[in-house]
Amino acid sequence: MTEKNKCENCIKRLLILFFTASLSLLCACSPSHLGTTDSHSGASSENTDSGAADDLNNGVDTTSESAQITAGQNLAAGKAAQQAIASIKFPITATREVAESDIPSAAAALTIDKNPNSDLSVPTYITNIDGTYFIVDCYHNTVIYNDDITAPLTDWSVMTSGIDRAHTIASDGTVYLIDDTENNRILVFEKSGGRFVETQKLDNIGVRPHYIIYNEPDKTFYAWSSMTGKMYLINRNASTNDVSITAEYSVPSLYGAYVRSFTIDNANKSIYLVSGNSSIIEASIKDMHIKKEYPVPAEMSGMVQITPIDDKFYITISTDASMNQDCATIIRCNSLSDLDEGNYEDIYKQYFIGGGTPYYITHIADTYYLTEHRIPGHSIWSFKVDSDGLPTDVTTVY
Repeated sequence: MTEKNKCENCIKRLLILFFTASLSLLCACSPSHLGTTDSHSGASSENTDSGAADDLNNGVDTTSESAQITAGQNLAAGKAAQQAIASIKFPITATREVAESDIPSAAAALTIDKNPNSDLSVPTYITNIDGTYFIVDCYHNTVIYNDDITAPLTDWSVMTSGIDRAHTIASDGTVYLIDDTENNRILVFEKSGGRFVETQKLDNIGVRPHYIIYNEPDKTFYAWSSMTGKMYLINRNASTNDVSITAEYSVPSLYGAYVRSFTIDNANKSIYLVSGNSSIIEASIKDMHIKKEYPVPAEMSGMVQITPIDDKFYITISTDASMNQDCATIIRCNSLSDLDEGNYEDIYKQYFIGGGTPYYITHIADTYYLTEHRIPGHSIWSFKVDSDGLPTDVTTVY
């Protein structure tokens, strides 16, 4: 990381610390906060969502009316902090760290480390690329890989540990992109001799880039800045393998809101952005202009992901509108329009243990995988679906 980029990240981190301190002062000065405790207080990082905004109501008893007012004040302050941080603009910089011709020698010089962790700490994403499984272990700040999904975690290899709270990884088969969330950048890797070399990086990708996928139909990477309402389109030059930002699109109404992911619907040329401010947004894949909004109840406002499974939608939820993780669940519905009417079914406790925070769902071959946190020993699940589209063969992987 260059001195300039270090300075820019320093400024962003100082602002986050400033607003966090201000928020803590607001909580401490509130009468409803005095003498109360919170079930999340003192919890390890494994028991919190991977977004700072989800901790806004920590230390507040949200059952009383005065506490609910305080939670609302905290949420307002948190949103103001997000907007202030998001308003800082730094130019995107693309850096080629290893020349294409030097990748084989750089790979040969690498030492492949085994994963030192026997458990996962807030894993956010699991995928399979060309026969290799990858897990983004968010709070351990590592991405690990193995060809065998059943191998002990300490047998997995470390792809990178030079990240801060990464959330996802995506590949077109040649380059591998990781969203280095807290460093506001995307790292690019290439594989040579079975080893992964960090070859490029894109700095200043909004604020907290949180979700990145490769969309095969248009051969484009889509990367989402979770706090600025901005989508970045990234393409690879087939001749040089250089990656670059080829387009940027904004959804102004999401500026300052915490939106964790999106789902591409190529058939309808739409992108669905999960609720971060009380509604799901359907935007055009062409330029991100809003086509339709789907209101959602406050208790499911803090969504994580929308996953089409058969003819239904599975939706993972992290928090309610006041950032309370006790509302974390998985619901299933026929149509996104049904949510505001209460026409959906909660399937979390019936098919999974419940009590945790379900995160991203991925589909690998004939099996779905769910990452989850807050429940020790149940960080990654696998499941299939029956003829009715309901979970079956639900198994704890890690």
